[in-house]
Amino acid sequence: MQAHEIDYHIYGEEMQYVEIELDPQEIVIAEAGSFMMMDNNIQMETIFGDGSGQENGLFGKLLSAGKRVLTGESLFMTAFINQNNTKSKVSFASPYPGKIIPIDLTQFNGKFICQKDAFLCAAKGVSVGIEFSKKLGRGLFGGEGFIMQKIEGDGMAFVHTGGTLAKKELAAGEILKVDTGCIVGFTKDVDYDIEFIGGIKNSIFGGEGLFYATLRGPGTVYVQSLPFSRLADRIIASAPRAGGNSRDEGSLLGGLGSLLDGDRRF
Repeated sequence: MQAHEIDYHIYGEEMQYVEIELDPQEIVIAEAGSFMMMDNNIQMETIFGDGSGQENGLFGKLLSAGKRVLTGESLFMTAFINQNNTKSKVSFASPYPGKIIPIDLTQFNGKFICQKDAFLCAAKGVSVGIEFSKKLGRGLFGGEGFIMQKIEGDGMAFVHTGGTLAKKELAAGEILKVDTGCIVGFTKDVDYDIEFIGGIKNSIFGGEGLFYATLRGPGTVYVQSLPFSRLADRIIASAPRAGGNSRDEGSLLGGLGSLLDGDRRF
């Protein structure tokens, strides 16, 4: 194996974190900001790209880091190295409520495709790149699902989801229609495209957007019930407007409405 072999344990239900056990000199890489805690013997080091060893020379490293910028991620990742001669542990947490999914790439033929902000951490040797769409429809209307990440290698990787997780096993030719933001990831054999919802009433008054994703099997698909973008939109919509007024203060009942219905301000 090229990737380091790591042991792990996932704790929690809706606010999860993953604890990874490293043997001496083993390394795990993680997105900036996902670190939670670690033993004293583990050393933290900031690196360009994913540290998979696939970059040759300075140009290769810059290219790898530049691809991460296209997915909205940082130029740098963080490597955690066990410098002790005994096993040590390091933990990483999800940035918002949801689930952490362990991905054993050996069970997915060496490749898994996921949303651009889903990757949490992985064993060193796992490559984290971008999966460009080859279809015009995805590029123009894919929204959150346009530029996706690809995780490649033969080690363990971890991705996080928002809300409740649904795992769907698609048979050959079976189609699943999903909101583009609700896709967490899927195996490399799944065919992914964008489809117009259709109908004037659906388009203008439906409130669900103009397009959804169609996923065609065979393969495995992970779907999340609460994308972070949807949660953020609700928080922004409920936030007080300029001047400090809440959304209830212009209503007929005003503050009384908040008392009767519960204060919904954040």
